[in-house]
Amino acid sequence: MKKCVHIFVQGQVQGVYFRAYTEKRAVELNLTGWVRNRRDGRVEIMAEGSEAELKEFLDWCSTGSPHSHVEHVDATWIQCEQDFNTFSVTQSK
Repeated sequence: MKKCVHIFVQGQVQGVYFRAYTEKRAVELNLTGWVRNRRDGRVEIMAEGSEAELKEFLDWCSTGSPHSHVEHVDATWIQCEQDFNTFSVTQSK
């Protein structure tokens, strides 16, 4: 059964390839959804997949890309309202 999680990552997460590494890790875990920068400096992620894969992904988000410095991860489990086909980097919001 698919689950969805909406994630905000705070810290030094923009300009350090965080989104590219996020996409790579999500694809490795067979997740679908998207990742984007926010104007407030955070990165926002919507991910869909199995609960086990999503929990592993959340653990990864706490560390992030090699040059990032994650200060806080806020994750909310939500009802899946959209069926994503891939995981991609989307436009900033």
